[in-house]
Amino acid sequence: MVKFTVEEMRRIMDKKHNIRNMSVVAHVDHGKSTLTDSLVAAAGIIAQDVAGDVRMTDSRSDEAERGITIKSTGISLYYEMSDESLKSYKGDRDGNEYLINLIDSPGHVDFSSEVTAALRITDGALVVVDCIEGVCVQTETVLRQALGERIRPVLTVNKMDRCFLELQVGGEEAYQTFSRVIENANVIMATYEDALLGDVQVYPEKGTVAFSAGLHGWAFTLSNFAKMYASKFGVDESKMMERLWGENYFDPTTKKWTIKHTGSDTCKRGFIQFCYEPIRQIINTCMNDQKDKLLPMLQKLGVTMKDLTGKALMKRVMQTWLPASNALLEMMIYHLPSPAKAQRYRVENLYEGPLDDIYASAIRNCDPEGPLMLYVSKMIPASDKGRFYAFGRVFSGRVATGMKVRIMGPNYAPGQKKDLYVKNVQRTVIWMGKKQESVEGVPCGNTVAMVGLDQFITKNATLTNEKEVDACPIKAMKFSVSPVVRVAVQCKVASDLPKLVEGLKRLAKSDPMVLCTVEESGEHIIAGAGELHLEICLKDLQEDFMGGAEITVSPPVVSFRETVLEKSCRTVMSKSPNKHNRLYMEARPMEEGLPEAIDEGRIGPRDDPKVRSKILSEEFGWDKDLAKKIWCFGPETTGPNIVVDMCKGVQYLNEIKDSVVAGFQWASKEGALAEENMRGRGICFEVCDVILHSDAIHRGGGQIIPTARRVIYAAQLTAKPRLLEPVYLVEIQAPENALGGIYSVLNQKRGHVFEEMQRPGTPLYNIKAYLPVIESFGFTSTLRAATSGQAFPLFVFDHWEMLSVDPLEPGTRQLTLSWISARGRV
Repeated sequence: MVKFTVEEMRRIMDKKHNIRNMSVVAHVDHGKSTLTDSLVAAAGIIAQDVAGDVRMTDSRSDEAERGITIKSTGISLYYEMSDESLKSYKGDRDGNEYLINLIDSPGHVDFSSEVTAALRITDGALVVVDCIEGVCVQTETVLRQALGERIRPVLTVNKMDRCFLELQVGGEEAYQTFSRVIENANVIMATYEDALLGDVQVYPEKGTVAFSAGLHGWAFTLSNFAKMYASKFGVDESKMMERLWGENYFDPTTKKWTIKHTGSDTCKRGFIQFCYEPIRQIINTCMNDQKDKLLPMLQKLGVTMKDLTGKALMKRVMQTWLPASNALLEMMIYHLPSPAKAQRYRVENLYEGPLDDIYASAIRNCDPEGPLMLYVSKMIPASDKGRFYAFGRVFSGRVATGMKVRIMGPNYAPGQKKDLYVKNVQRTVIWMGKKQESVEGVPCGNTVAMVGLDQFITKNATLTNEKEVDACPIKAMKFSVSPVVRVAVQCKVASDLPKLVEGLKRLAKSDPMVLCTVEESGEHIIAGAGELHLEICLKDLQEDFMGGAEITVSPPVVSFRETVLEKSCRTVMSKSPNKHNRLYMEARPMEEGLPEAIDEGRIGPRDDPKVRSKILSEEFGWDKDLAKKIWCFGPETTGPNIVVDMCKGVQYLNEIKDSVVAGFQWASKEGALAEENMRGRGICFEVCDVILHSDAIHRGGGQIIPTARRVIYAAQLTAKPRLLEPVYLVEIQAPENALGGIYSVLNQKRGHVFEEMQRPGTPLYNIKAYLPVIESFGFTSTLRAATSGQAFPLFVFDHWEMLSVDPLEPGTRQLTLSWISARGRV
């Protein structure tokens, strides 16, 4: 029975202090969707009995089949809190009604672009960690992304039921396990800390850590137990919470608290004595069907037994005693920021323009009367074929049905007409998991889906009012993975080609990360983050976007990158086709740390030249005047390769600048070795001299562009060029007897292990290794065969590694190219 109406929801959308926008993030299989069910059930959308089994936010059929989340799903939930639960809340609030805009995101690394899109439009994150498996590689990735977007995290230690039912862990051992999980999470949070966010670490005694069992729908924070025991001990709740964690021991025989273990058998930690043991007793009593012991407990809790036994009884009792929704909601309301609070410090990360203009001020103040600033972070396929909802977040102003908006795409530059549209919003919608509810309009601080803009937005965009021509767009998202695995697709039946072209356009819209391109040879290429990502994309392409038309798919291929090792051994020259113009150039690798600074956006094409030259001279030792003479960055105008003008007193130089830049963009996208992007340590091309014809007609783009491209290739080839291959970080969990199989498979596949550690308290080992992406195809099945299915690998793209062979040495060029093509690349 749904406990709210759309009208109630729309009313609360105006109360910006009573809104929480949050994402649920975690490693794969740590229980995000299962835990989300408890919150959905508390809002009355699904029945409490089936919470944990339905996985309401897994709305696709393949998500249910595979048991993993593939797409992030938004759902808006309305709750009315009691005065009792909010009595110690100190922040701003407007009544007791709260709106939680929740996004359940995938945990598999191949879909981490979905996590990035979800984090951009939320302010807080519920980080879920399996209490046995602990902090894994993807937990670290999502935490790094969250803190990079200035998202405040809270933690829940999930799958507590495993401690009681499966492993039957003792109190002290369980405490040490939980403590280690929290400590590991805090180490990551401290590493990526941000001064504006303040202390983002989580502490059980401050209420920012919950302990939960998503499958059975129960959870608690220490404040739940502190409320129960505070009056008994005659201390206030905050004091009691501190005693329930850390080095605080209680001896029931002497009824005294100490900070050291007294050595007595009855002396136990506060957490074990007052939280862990009571839960264990109730669970054991339920599982053993000791009805006589249970009755007095159940009467106190107000639970009717009916004919329940075993696990069903335990689930009902625990859900009634410690409902997950209460603990998690309280933690989210108390410790996650409202849009009004979060946008004050997030505006710097979000807005691309000056931070003192009206748009930045409206975002900072979350002003519903200000100009509209709305960021669309992803496109969601609608039920009617071929249409998409634009899903995003209103940062200022309000968006309404029928309103005219300016759409600024990712390639829009202020003052230009490129990638700019003015269109009407046909409908505004609240996203409710598997269904949608239409509303008149949505004010700032909320998530929204819009109909009617799908023809003009490919992946993401910034929306503002029709007349706001001075507005700058909201910054593009930075993904933690890159599309390094590619396949070529073609139709089995030639007449289906229009379906394929249209299908690829729709596929590019539906996923924030996937790249669909057409090669010069006419091949249609799809690039994704990994094998599973590509598999899902191809399934969607064929079944949803091409109406079941058959396609053939090439074996997966891997993108390489090109770089140089040292400065060109000589200055190279290229003549234009008409022999009247000459360009002289040299190439050299960039200084250590400079390509990373360009990737992070600290240095870029839109910077003020004075600011840029200051950073380059102070941090990287460049000459100040030279730093002002950077012509461009590439590939795609933002990459970590640059062209610098080193010429002295050359006539007509500015007239050919655009042509040289065009030639450089072409060459840096398709390098001289294998037509791959230039990358690695980054290449700096220096224009040493030019000789130009005095008549402008003889030095046009047709003469200079191919000449610039040829001279850049020559400079690259004289500077010890090398190929780089992408490398995965692989994390494998397995018992000790499977280690031999893991090492032998890694050795066959050119992988190398750099860390092996046993998880304390478990027979499992955690192995971290580097594995070239090119060797990863079929790795999972080979590994499972070698370890009898005991090892489970997880890949994360980690870095680019240089191939040791020199591709230009006699005999090795052909060897290098045949080595790559043997693995399906050239």
